[in-house]
Amino acid sequence: MKIFKSHFWYNKSQRNGILLLVTLIVLLQVFIVIDPFSRDEKINLKSTELLAFQHQIDSLKLIELESRKPKIYPFNPNYITDYKGEQLGMSLDEIDRLLAFRKTNKFINSKEEFQKVTQVSDTLLNKIAPYFKFPDWVVAKNNKSKSAATSNSVQKSYNKKRNYKLTTTDINKATAEDLKTINGIGEAFSKRIIKYRSKLQGFSFKEQLYEVWGLDKEVADKVLAVFKINEKPIINKINVNTVEFKQLLKNPYIDYELCKKIFNYRDEVAELQDISELKNIKDFPVELYDRIVLYLLAE
Repeated sequence: MKIFKSHFWYNKSQRNGILLLVTLIVLLQVFIVIDPFSRDEKINLKSTELLAFQHQIDSLKLIELESRKPKIYPFNPNYITDYKGEQLGMSLDEIDRLLAFRKTNKFINSKEEFQKVTQVSDTLLNKIAPYFKFPDWVVAKNNKSKSAATSNSVQKSYNKKRNYKLTTTDINKATAEDLKTINGIGEAFSKRIIKYRSKLQGFSFKEQLYEVWGLDKEVADKVLAVFKINEKPIINKINVNTVEFKQLLKNPYIDYELCKKIFNYRDEVAELQDISELKNIKDFPVELYDRIVLYLLAE
C-alpha cells in the first residue's frame, strides 16, 4: 500500500491542476464534436455568380483547345504528305489516290481537279480549298479559262435571245421566254414579273411594273419599250360593304392597318354609298386610290 500511496497521493494544488487539465480535455472534445464553426448552408450551384464563373472557365477552355489545334497555312496540294493529309482530315484512301496521281508526273491545277483525283467530300473540300496555293501561271491560266467560259456563255445567251421570236407584245400575255429577251431579265426576274402579274390579276397601269421587287427602273423601261398593255385585264371586284376582313387583305395595295381603318369607317357610316368615300378615311393613301379601287366597288 505504501508503494501505491507514494504514486497517487497529491497535494491540493496538484489535484486542482489535474482537475483543470481533465476539464480542458473534456471541453476540447465537446468543441470538436459540436464544431460551432462548421456551416450547414448548401451552396446554390445555379446562382448567377457561379454560373458566370463557370461560363468564364468554359470560355477559357475553348480558347485553350483552339490554340492547340494545328494552324493551316497556304500550301500547294500537289505536295501533300501522309502526315499533312491526316492533319487536313483526309482519309488514307484519299491520300493514296493523290500520291498515285503524282507518281504519274501530273499536277493538280484547281480545286475541282483535286476533288476529282482524291474524291474528297464537298464539306472537306470547302474547308481546305481556301488554303490551296497554286503557282501564279496556273492561277492566270485558270482565270483566263473562266473568262473565256463566261464570255462564251454570255454570247450563247445573247444569240439565243436574238434568235427568239416573240409570241406577243402584250405584257399581260407575255411568257417567261418572251420577257427573257429583254437585256437584264433572266430566269428569276421573268418568273417574278409573271408572279406579280398574277397577284394583280393583270397589269392595269404600266407603272405597276415598277412595283416588282428588285427590278431596276432602267430594266423596267426596257420591258415597257417592247411590251404594252394592249388589253386591260378583267378584274373581279368585291363589294366593300359586305367584304370580310381576310378577303379585303388580299387586295395587293391594302395592308393590315389600312384594312382596319376601312372597316372602322364602314362601321361609322353603316354603308358606303360610293367607293370614292374611301378618301374620307383619315390618312388614306390617296396616291394608291386608283389602284385600290380596281378591286373594290360600293353597292
